[in-house]
Amino acid sequence: MSGKSIQSSIIYSFLKKIFSVTENPDKNLGDLKKVLIIRQHNQLGDMLTGVSLLRAIKETYPEVKIFIVVSPNNRAAVIKNKFVESYFVFDKRRTFTPFNLFKFIKYLRQEFDAVIVPVTVSVSFTSNLIARISNSKIRIGANSLDGKPNESAFFFDRRIDIDWRRHPDSNAADLILDIVRPFGIDTNDFSSEITCDVSDFKIANEYLKSINFKSASKLIGLHVGAGKPQNRWSLQKYVELISKLNENYNCCFYLTGWKYDSNELDYINQHSKVIINQFLHHSISEVAALISKSNLFITNDTGIMHVAGTTSTPQLSLFGPTNPFNWAPCGKNKIFLRKSDLIDDIEVHEVFDVCKILLENK
Repeated sequence: MSGKSIQSSIIYSFLKKIFSVTENPDKNLGDLKKVLIIRQHNQLGDMLTGVSLLRAIKETYPEVKIFIVVSPNNRAAVIKNKFVESYFVFDKRRTFTPFNLFKFIKYLRQEFDAVIVPVTVSVSFTSNLIARISNSKIRIGANSLDGKPNESAFFFDRRIDIDWRRHPDSNAADLILDIVRPFGIDTNDFSSEITCDVSDFKIANEYLKSINFKSASKLIGLHVGAGKPQNRWSLQKYVELISKLNENYNCCFYLTGWKYDSNELDYINQHSKVIINQFLHHSISEVAALISKSNLFITNDTGIMHVAGTTSTPQLSLFGPTNPFNWAPCGKNKIFLRKSDLIDDIEVHEVFDVCKILLENK
């Protein structure tokens, strides 16, 4: 056994002795009024996909107030979420300063009826520990994931086996509910949610005015970047697609993105003969507001794909190595294309054909 494994075993043994709680098989949670959810390790897309969990809790317990611990990377998903009463940003680099640690402990030590640690593709020891420290009557977490035991399951009194292998092509918005389904908490609505307000739509309207958008045109948004290179469709193919759409429809195009998408944005603008506007460095609620006013949104498999998924706008999502049945947005007029693990195996004419169907409401 390696030194690291010995050290890890000692730590787990110590924590188990100090923090272990007795497992309780009771599936009756009582009348929940205040629930804490720990999702500090998930990305923006995971958070938006997991809105179904928040909805299920609210549908089952309409009077419940949901509190949530998030990371700096995913806080944008809950800032304007109608299901969330309050959130705390857990930043490992800053939380352990005396002042921030005090605020964090104070947040956790409120009286909660239950704390839940959802599980998707991995188990987070930190999330489990945070759940144990919280002042909660009931602690719900994973006993195992895909047959692998959760070594910190002793933090929970209600332990649930989570196994994606049973339904490998189910959407993550469905699978995340497995942590609470044994307790009668469920929903048939897997759609995501970003609550846009008046200020968001004001920004979107001002932008459309600034680019002289006319309602007779087809407003088409595109997101050509992605955090993972293997999730980026060919920029040249995007240029060809834009040209083909412009030849067949009266279009007004815009690109969404941030500073880390600058190389992709520059390429599109330099190689396209079509005028393409840019809507950059905006909050996700402002981006969602603009997308909601569009006729079509085309995107790679990335965070903005999930933002667009919260709107009713027709959407085409392009996939490579990721399983789209797990991660593509759910809903009417939400279509994905995937041919293989290589996203560039998708051809321009195939994307155009789907765009034509969506633009012509077929």
